[in-house]
Amino acid sequence: MLLNQFLLLSAFLFCTGVYGVLTRRHTVLVLMSVELMLTAVNLNLVAFGARSGGAVGQIFALFVLTIAAAEVGVGLAIVLLIYRNLRTADLDDLETLKD
Repeated sequence: MLLNQFLLLSAFLFCTGVYGVLTRRHTVLVLMSVELMLTAVNLNLVAFGARSGGAVGQIFALFVLTIAAAEVGVGLAIVLLIYRNLRTADLDDLETLKD
């Protein structure tokens, strides 16, 4: 497969993730959209790493996966605390926490 095909797929995934972050109001869906954007970044890293012939892109992709796993753990913990206090997980209702 050509590098252009991987880049087009990655751009589509990233744009879908950005659209999800900008339009969704539920925090879990926003976290899923961020994960979709990180997946697009990983696809780019692996595609360019395969193109250069080394394993550097795959190593960077593993680092991104590790950071993404930590981000999901912390993000879901924050969502659970917000849900416990407010009984909702909508982003519009989080303005009450500023008081």
